[in-house]
Amino acid sequence: MAHPGDGGPPRYTAIGERLAEEFEGVHPADTVDRCVSAAWHGAEEVTGAAPPDLVERIARRHLEVLATVAAEKRRKARRSSLDNAP
Repeated sequence: MAHPGDGGPPRYTAIGERLAEEFEGVHPADTVDRCVSAAWHGAEEVTGAAPPDLVERIARRHLEVLATVAAEKRRKARRSSLDNAP
């Protein structure tokens, strides 16, 4: 049985490459790879299959959420460093 981080079929490698390019400067490649792997395994666990389009949509959404959280943390850190926090 495969586990997260084991890689995947070549079709998932292409997804990782596309998303790494899309999120370049936002997330490192290893974060993108982990999201693709988690999406692949999660889709298989929940639906019994992991079509590439579903894996890509799930992984992209995970990366978007991670980027939003990171931006919010940076925003809060700047506010508190200026002692403007509510």
